Amino acid sequence: MSEASIGDSQQGIKLGFLELAPGVSRTNAFVFFYACFTTIGFLTFISTGTAQVLNAIGVPADQQGTITADLVVITEIVQILIFGLVGVIADRIGRREVATVGIMLMGLSYLLYPYAETVNELMVYRALYAFGLGASAGMVGTLIADYPSDSSRGKFVAVSGVFNGLGVVLVTVIFGARAAPALVEAGYDPLAATRITHAIVGVACIISGVIYYLGLMKGTPGKKEERPPFRELMFSGITEGIKNPRIALAYACGFVARGDQVILGTFTVLWGARVGIDSGLDYATASGKGALIFAIAGSASLLWLPVLGVVIDKMNRVGAIILCMTVAGIGYSSTYFVNEDTMFTQSGFPLSLQAVLLFFLLGVGQISAFLGATVLISQEAPKLKRGAVVGMFNTFGAIGIFIAVAIGGRLFDLYGGYAPFVLVGAMNLVVALLAIVVRIKAPGDPVIGEPVEAIH
Repeated sequence: MSEASIGDSQQGIKLGFLELAPGVSRTNAFVFFYACFTTIGFLTFISTGTAQVLNAIGVPADQQGTITADLVVITEIVQILIFGLVGVIADRIGRREVATVGIMLMGLSYLLYPYAETVNELMVYRALYAFGLGASAGMVGTLIADYPSDSSRGKFVAVSGVFNGLGVVLVTVIFGARAAPALVEAGYDPLAATRITHAIVGVACIISGVIYYLGLMKGTPGKKEERPPFRELMFSGITEGIKNPRIALAYACGFVARGDQVILGTFTVLWGARVGIDSGLDYATASGKGALIFAIAGSASLLWLPVLGVVIDKMNRVGAIILCMTVAGIGYSSTYFVNEDTMFTQSGFPLSLQAVLLFFLLGVGQISAFLGATVLISQEAPKLKRGAVVGMFNTFGAIGIFIAVAIGGRLFDLYGGYAPFVLVGAMNLVVALLAIVVRIKAPGDPVIGEPVEAIH
């Protein structure tokens, strides 16, 4: 579709029960959903990979929580530095190019990751991963705002979340929980199994980049002459948050919601791996057991998302934040009741019934925070400054991850696997209280059925 034809379109087309923004084709939407599946799915593999590589280079188990947290902090420092710039570039040249480069850089980092021989070398590869993650995941968040009409925004975000969840579950189960243990059983040593698994994931990321470039929409929202200058875009993330309390609330939600996702991926795998190693498993197999916990939580999100998406489209967006952050606070805090001694059955799989139920509730909480935060920022972000505002939203998320993981990793080593989750649960409940204040002072309303400008 040419830019001229996109610009001439005045009404969005239907994709089943979803209404798309004007100018967005069904192919664009399908490739976007594929990007949700691959970008979010493959980025979560870093958790399993880190658990495997730390054991491969001989890091003692009682130091792994702290080092894992330090690696995540490196990731977030890089993302804090680049998210705003990435959003501005996306507003000036387009989302497609940024997303393509990002996923390919992520793939390159996976090819290199298992060849690290020291923690310092691992940090260098983790920084490369962070550049790719910031670009690719940042564009997924921006495209979520670009592609749906407001009348379908909650449902569209829910569908994208389903593809996120499918990616997380399938990548975690196939590459995290199954691939390396299967290779070990086939006769490969654990290090070789880890390197082969990373190579497959890395190549899949690079191929996905080609698909993004061919299938995502060219251009940016607004006509070329309407696009704000670079200097204005650089500061618009801050100025829009000052002007609009709901954008400020969305930034607070991003602070905890993105931390939710990383805490979930990082510490469920590490927690399960530690319990597995303590029970006598090798590190590749134990990491696979940890990945199963992550898969349980991801499966819960898939079941909960369709229900929550429909509910949110019938609610005031700030009211939805109160609901979502409260559910997230309860879900994360419930991990306090997980009993490590009975986490796994005698065979190491499946998980005990108590653990399944609590990790299921954890998954419901995590995806509630994600969905509520994403719907709010995608609706409130101004069309011509959307990339910059979503970039600031992601920056607040990166800062939240920086703080939550830096503290959570040390709590993990000091108190046990539940500690980082309880920390994030408390943070979610604080944001729910802030949302109550905004609901009273500046509630806003869902803009249902209002025409949306075409993308050029």
